[in-house]
Amino acid sequence: MKMNFGKFDPNILIENYNKALKDADFREKAEATGLHPEELMKYTSKIELSVEEARNCKGCKSLHECQNKIRGYVHSPVVTDERLYFKYIACPYEQNRLREEKSACRYFEIPESLKLARMKDIYSDDANRLPVIKWLKNFYDSYQTDKHQKGLYLHGSFGSGKTYVICAMLNELSRKGADITIVYYPELLRSLKESFDKEDFPERVSKIKKADILFLDDIGAEFVTPWARDEILGTILQYRMDASLPTFFTSNLTIEELEANLSNTKNDVDKVKARRIIERIKKLTTRLELVSKDRRN
Repeated sequence: MKMNFGKFDPNILIENYNKALKDADFREKAEATGLHPEELMKYTSKIELSVEEARNCKGCKSLHECQNKIRGYVHSPVVTDERLYFKYIACPYEQNRLREEKSACRYFEIPESLKLARMKDIYSDDANRLPVIKWLKNFYDSYQTDKHQKGLYLHGSFGSGKTYVICAMLNELSRKGADITIVYYPELLRSLKESFDKEDFPERVSKIKKADILFLDDIGAEFVTPWARDEILGTILQYRMDASLPTFFTSNLTIEELEANLSNTKNDVDKVKARRIIERIKKLTTRLELVSKDRRN
C-alpha cells in the first residue's frame, strides 16, 4: 500500500512516529483513535502534547496546581468523520468551577457587561458610593439567613453606576442558587404589550413576579399608561409585597418624582393609583441616592 504523506517527508514522519510508539501512553492514546498510522504520523507532536498534558492531570489536586498550557484544560485528540482534530477539554476541576460560576440569573434586555459584573470590580474611589456598597454587601451577607429582606430603590444621577452595582451583587448571589430576574423595565413593558394576546403572556408575568429576587432597572423612563402601571407593575408589586420578596429598582427619579410621573394626568383617580404603586415600592425597599460622576464616558 502506497502511503500519501502530502508535503511531509515520509522518512522523518515514520521515524518520529515509531520512536514515539515506544512510549506506552503514546501508543495507548494513538490506538484509541482507531485511525490508521498513515494518518496518525502527521500528528505525532500533537499526540505527544496530549500525552504530556494527560500525565500532568494524573497527580493534579486543584486548578492552582495545573501545569498545562491552558489552566483547567487538557489538549485532547478527537476523531470526527475519520479525521483527527485536537481541542482543549475542561478537566473535572474546571468543569466544577464552571458549574459553580454558572449564573442563575435571567436577564431581559441587559447588556453583556452587566451580566459579567462582579462586586470586586465596583469602583470604590468615590465616597458617594460607599453607603450603597455597604448596603449591598450587608444584603448579600444576610440573604442566606433572611430571604425576605427589603430590596433597594436606588435613584441618582445619569451614568453614576446604579445598575452596575446592583447587578454586580445579584450576579454574585445567583451563584449561591437564588432565582434572580433582572430586566430593563421600559423594554419589558414594550415586549409584554406586544405579546399580550399570546398564550405565554400569563406565564411570563408569573415568572417575573415570583422570582426570588427581582430587579426592575430604569423605572420611570417608560411611557406611562394605565395598563402598564395598574395591570403590570401593580400586579407584580402586590404579589411581591404579599410574599415579602426582595425587589430592587433603579431610577433617575426620586420616589416623589416617580409618583408624579406615574400619575401621568391630572385625573384624581390616576393620582390615587400612582400613590398606591409608590406605597408598595416603599414597603418593599430601602431608598438610597447615588450621585457620582458619569462612568459611561
